[in-house]
Amino acid sequence: MTSVTDVTPSVRRVVLSATSAAAAAAGPTVSLLVPRVGDPAPRWPDVARDGRIVWPPGSHGVSLRSYTARRQDADRGEVEIDFVLHGDGPAAAWAAAAGPGAMIAAAGGGPLGDRPAGWLLLAGDETALPAITRILATAAPSTRGVALVEVADAAEEQPLTAPEGVQVRWLHRDGTPPGESTLLADAVAALDRPAGDDLFAWVAAESAAVRAVRADLRGRWGLGRVQHHAIGYWRRGRAMAPAG
Repeated sequence: MTSVTDVTPSVRRVVLSATSAAAAAAGPTVSLLVPRVGDPAPRWPDVARDGRIVWPPGSHGVSLRSYTARRQDADRGEVEIDFVLHGDGPAAAWAAAAGPGAMIAAAGGGPLGDRPAGWLLLAGDETALPAITRILATAAPSTRGVALVEVADAAEEQPLTAPEGVQVRWLHRDGTPPGESTLLADAVAALDRPAGDDLFAWVAAESAAVRAVRADLRGRWGLGRVQHHAIGYWRRGRAMAPAG
């Protein structure tokens, strides 16, 4: 790790250094191998030729978590990850304690599950912000739609670059604990379905919120499988997995 920056009160941005090939492969969704805080000698797993992670027997002090690389630069050998610090999971604990030189490993990457469309709905909480940032940055200038982002309060908002026709709406929990708010589902329920079939919905947040939104998209909106991607990034009562 080369640098760490607190972007908002609950989001810490870490820039990881890697070889050019590793940086190019690490994303958009990257599997991070997170060592236990204070463990001087974690036992790292191996990665088989077919991509499977082969864990060493017994205690190894390493956890597997999936994150979205907010930015990756193969030429500079850099991968930028945003960690949400609320919660007590291994990744949040590592990010809270990490400084330049801290070690973390990656074990491959994968897609975000998005696809281009004339009208785009993005809905997520702070753990989905890196993915939403990437999707908006690569959307065609003619794209229309709305991005709904649930965060704790105004201090957690981040600058987002979006096509002119995509409206970004910030939803503030204002004291409601993460995972206990219905803001995201309510905001989607208040939307009218756009006309036509050239649309795509991408949703990522706490699992119960995602289930509610997905039910609305499949039922009232009538979206088929190729028109939406909805995934629970974390579950209330359990350690948060990705921050994006």
